[in-house]
Amino acid sequence: MAKHKYSPDEEYDGPSKSQLKRDSTALQDLGRELAELGKERLAKVPIDEDLRDAVKDYQRFTAHEAKRRQLQYIGKLMRNVDPEPVRAALDAFKGVSAVETARMHKLEALRTKLIEDEKTLHGIAEAHPGVDLQQLRVLRRNAIKEKEANKPPRAYRELFRVLRELEEGGAAAGSGSFDEEAEAGDEA
Repeated sequence: MAKHKYSPDEEYDGPSKSQLKRDSTALQDLGRELAELGKERLAKVPIDEDLRDAVKDYQRFTAHEAKRRQLQYIGKLMRNVDPEPVRAALDAFKGVSAVETARMHKLEALRTKLIEDEKTLHGIAEAHPGVDLQQLRVLRRNAIKEKEANKPPRAYRELFRVLRELEEGGAAAGSGSFDEEAEAGDEA
């Protein structure tokens, strides 16, 4: 039996078997994160219908072995998907992405500015003509009262939630952003 002698001319340039396995496991882990999402968040992730159906099946299964096999199938389907948009969507849900963190900081600053100065409402009204200004005024007033009475910040959080929904709705509709509102509030 002749032994195969190593020749530098025959060097393999592709990824090693271990690297391929690590990549496959990483895609399977990404699929597991997808499977742990709720229905609304899963609908926002940019994936094809086959993968979406496989994830929904995983969520439906209760037996451990069925879930394990389905997770392997999800990992297989993930090989045909660009993982970067999926990873970006998952990071945004977790608040990990820098863009998402910056957006939250802007909303927090707007909320603080709104509580300190009611004139900020004019900037919000200009950017979002259909906004319920009465609701924002009530939430602002309640947040101020809660802070003075050292109560839990329920209205403060609700105000943030309303501003976030406005911004998400405005981003979907292509209307003004809160950067424009902050500038409008500064000019007033």
